[in-house]
Amino acid sequence: MSKKTYEEINARIRAGEAVVVTAEEVIPMVREQGLEETAAAVDVVTTATFGPMCSSGAFLCLGHPQPRMKMTRVFLNGVEACAGLAAVDAYLGATQLPQADPGNKMYPGEFRYGGGHVIEDLVAGKEIFLEAEGYGTDCYPRKQLQKTIRLADMPQATLYNPRNAYQNYNVGVNLSAKTIYTYMGILKPRLGNANYSTAGQLSPLLNDPCYRTIGMGTKIFLGGGVGYVSWFGTQHAPEAPRGENGVPTTSAGTLAVVGDLKQMTPRWLRGVSFMGYGASLMVGIGIPLPILDVETLRYAAVSDAEIFAPIVDYSEAYPQGRGETLGQVSYAQLKSGEITIGDRVVPTASFSSYPGAREIAGILKEWIQSGKFLLTKPVFTLPQSLTGIDYRSLV
Repeated sequence: MSKKTYEEINARIRAGEAVVVTAEEVIPMVREQGLEETAAAVDVVTTATFGPMCSSGAFLCLGHPQPRMKMTRVFLNGVEACAGLAAVDAYLGATQLPQADPGNKMYPGEFRYGGGHVIEDLVAGKEIFLEAEGYGTDCYPRKQLQKTIRLADMPQATLYNPRNAYQNYNVGVNLSAKTIYTYMGILKPRLGNANYSTAGQLSPLLNDPCYRTIGMGTKIFLGGGVGYVSWFGTQHAPEAPRGENGVPTTSAGTLAVVGDLKQMTPRWLRGVSFMGYGASLMVGIGIPLPILDVETLRYAAVSDAEIFAPIVDYSEAYPQGRGETLGQVSYAQLKSGEITIGDRVVPTASFSSYPGAREIAGILKEWIQSGKFLLTKPVFTLPQSLTGIDYRSLV
């Protein structure tokens, strides 16, 4: 087939002629029609993920009261936001807890409310109790403020997540004799269960494993609204080991993403609590992949049977940073409900919502088919190595 361009694909979207399928739908198409024929027919493949993403939060412009104030401490429903930015700007982290929360002092803690829950309440249109302190200056004389505030009252509110959409991740298990409480959930003793947290064949970076189309400026579905990839995420590790198909066999790439919080909905931004660990935020992300050539489609048609994740002991190897694994397992095996580790059959469960990811991929597909959502060519794609990056040469 001849190669396609972003401009050609967008022209087809505008004309209502684009062929758009989800990453789940394209797999049987390739199996039945082959790569060449499918690549010629399909313009866009939509990918998605919906799961807990701790490295998330929101920049909030709270607006000036009268008299004006330089806020040095800010609390929203008792959860402290970082106010060391400007007079009435603050960053609310998804995992931040209220000062009154006992944490794990009464182990395991329940962590019923945190920054992620505040963000969910904001996008739901609920009133939030704002408390602010300041030391007072000639231009900002006010020292105390207490009031209720809604998202609509804020001049600007921006979701900015430094690390989302992890490219593959661990399968968490517990080899010890006691139950442990982790960000991978509750892990029962002696290989009592195995938890994972990736959408597999629908997950964005697993369908673009070598970062050919995803990068700075890529337009995405974010939290129910439109957002953008702003940079590669923290802990971006593109040099992780990969299979013959290019897919990493452990955690690798990550994305930093940004979008207008006022566009978003609590359906796709949800505060969550992990017993014994903390609070977080469920984030819905959908990314369209332009089918520029056969190679792009080859990657985008990866199936769960072709994606492998490492099994890691969270009682000892992970907390001690030893990097040991108990082997590899495919997402097809994980999604079957059980895996075999040694001579043990271990039940599995996912912290990432595959039905949610499927729904997001479908919504994004509809947006594109209706002409409401055009693709953007990234300013530069994600780096495949962090060694000696020359940012001037990134394309």
